[in-house]
Amino acid sequence: MTIGTIAVSGSIATDHLMRFPGRFADHILIGKLDRLSLSFLVDQLVVHRGGVAANIAYGMGLLGRRPLLLGAVGADFDDYRRRLEENRVICDEVLVVESAHTGRFTCTTDADECQIASFHPGAMSESKTITIAPVHARHEISLILIGACDPDAMITHTRQARSLGVDFAADPSQQLPRLDGQQCRELIDGARYLFTNEYEWQLLRERTRWSAEEITRRVGLRVTTLGRAGVEIADRDGLELRIPAVPAREVLDPTGVGDGFRAGFLSGIDAGLTPERAAQLGALVAVLVIETEGAQEWSISEADLPRLADAYGDDAVTEIAPVLQYGRTSTVSAG
Repeated sequence: MTIGTIAVSGSIATDHLMRFPGRFADHILIGKLDRLSLSFLVDQLVVHRGGVAANIAYGMGLLGRRPLLLGAVGADFDDYRRRLEENRVICDEVLVVESAHTGRFTCTTDADECQIASFHPGAMSESKTITIAPVHARHEISLILIGACDPDAMITHTRQARSLGVDFAADPSQQLPRLDGQQCRELIDGARYLFTNEYEWQLLRERTRWSAEEITRRVGLRVTTLGRAGVEIADRDGLELRIPAVPAREVLDPTGVGDGFRAGFLSGIDAGLTPERAAQLGALVAVLVIETEGAQEWSISEADLPRLADAYGDDAVTEIAPVLQYGRTSTVSAG
């Protein structure tokens, strides 16, 4: 079991999620991409709590861990804070910016599960003022995941983690299109874990101009999610694993699926599981998220364990089940 606290840094937001019953591809004129102007009449709008850091921390708390959330929020955060704390998330170090709103993510998903999204940072722009050293002194951080957030904050927190000798996980995800090659190289070089999806993995190689082999040599463990194809794990010592996905019974909403995987993976690592078993737990959480509307509306129970056995065998259940806890606890604080 990991000694110390896993901190999760990144965006904290509300998600405004819409459904378009058609296909985006049917409305894009290939020869007119430089004049792209699209408007869709959507069938559904739901509002959920989200943000990559909050999604991951929520998931870890639901699985029985005690993650530390790092990020900046607006004066409208009180209800959100209570819900996170009810699920074992430590919110003591969240920066509240009284003059701003909490960030807002707006996303439209089509019939092919393709998405068009935008994000307004709001208070998140102040997250770069959070300093890791005093937080580390108070909480003894063993690992900090540096997720998508204000780019300056991502760079700053990565540098601070290096200078403190704190292990970090690089998870640039949605911010990759805004990062140049040097920024990408700085964010991932020396990371204990590198998380991307398949598209981000290709984009990261193009931006850094590093080969797959060179990136893998520069990080402790590369974790690349592949959607329905599962997840690929590789390290500099030659480990290469392909973990199949847990089959989905239905697909309701892909928003936050990657965050769910990371929550399961990091919870498994925190509990002492091998990377393979941690990835299997992550795959189970990912499918629970995709079968639920909203990134923080899923739940897990003993009734879900047979899905692990079906996908990975009885040994997976034997090793993973003991580290799980189910349901909420009372409001907690690091004090």
